[in-house]
Amino acid sequence: MKWLKLVRTFKEGMTNFYRNGWLTFATVSILATSLYIISVTVVLGLTANLIIVSLQDKINVSVYFNPGVEESKIIEIKDKLADYEEIKSVDYISKDKALEDLLALSSNTEMINKALEEIGENPLPASIVIRANNPEQYEQIVRSVEDSYFKEDISSVNYIENKKTIDRLSEIVLMSRKIGLIFGLAFVVIGILITFNAIRITMYSHKQEFEVMRLVGASNLYIRMPFVFEGVFYGLVAGVLTMILLFGTSYFISPLTNGSIPQGNLLSFYFSNFFWILGATMLTGVLLGVISGFIAIKRYLKI
Repeated sequence: MKWLKLVRTFKEGMTNFYRNGWLTFATVSILATSLYIISVTVVLGLTANLIIVSLQDKINVSVYFNPGVEESKIIEIKDKLADYEEIKSVDYISKDKALEDLLALSSNTEMINKALEEIGENPLPASIVIRANNPEQYEQIVRSVEDSYFKEDISSVNYIENKKTIDRLSEIVLMSRKIGLIFGLAFVVIGILITFNAIRITMYSHKQEFEVMRLVGASNLYIRMPFVFEGVFYGLVAGVLTMILLFGTSYFISPLTNGSIPQGNLLSFYFSNFFWILGATMLTGVLLGVISGFIAIKRYLKI
């Protein structure tokens, strides 16, 4: 009997959904737009984090040592720094490796080789390259290095050169999170309000039917459930439209994101996380619809 009532209320909710015509179209369109904005904000936030992580791996602080410092001591220092919880990795760059990297990056190796012949030795210092877990930790790491027991062995630290980039990256991380949160919350509220109003209008059109149903002994749950299902249908259809819009957006933006994220581009990210995005989008749509339905029922359905 309960199953039969559930089926009937489900059918009634579906009837309300397609019978409302232009109201359903308008509600689904606006709800889909809200879901689309929320989804784009989340997806762009995730890809921005991936890009930022990639940039973080390229940012580092190099500690250069005096020419007389032995390699064994530098390696010992490197191993001790690797135990710092703020430090993600420490790499040792020997004088020979530094020269090899310089020649690989330079477009005028002949001039460099001539300069080396005149000098008679490799003038580049040995160094260690430090990468932090978070950009905010570089300043603390540099202070620790400059106050350490081996500070007399250090010729220079290139922190000042990288500080502006590190600070800018930290600002971008914080700003992207704040903007994503603000936009997401704003469009969640918009989606709920639009769906809520659509269900409220449906209730007004069924006002006389409610009185008849109460007279014949229909329960409160039986009267209310169709509007909950109506909200579910709004959310599901809006979710499907949102996935189509996300695909189109990913397709057109992908050329701009080639090589900037581990997945390759935004379209690859979309397909590699398709089921997660689908599940999250459909679940959000259904939740928005159900919440809207319950709010409308509580406020306007007096039975």
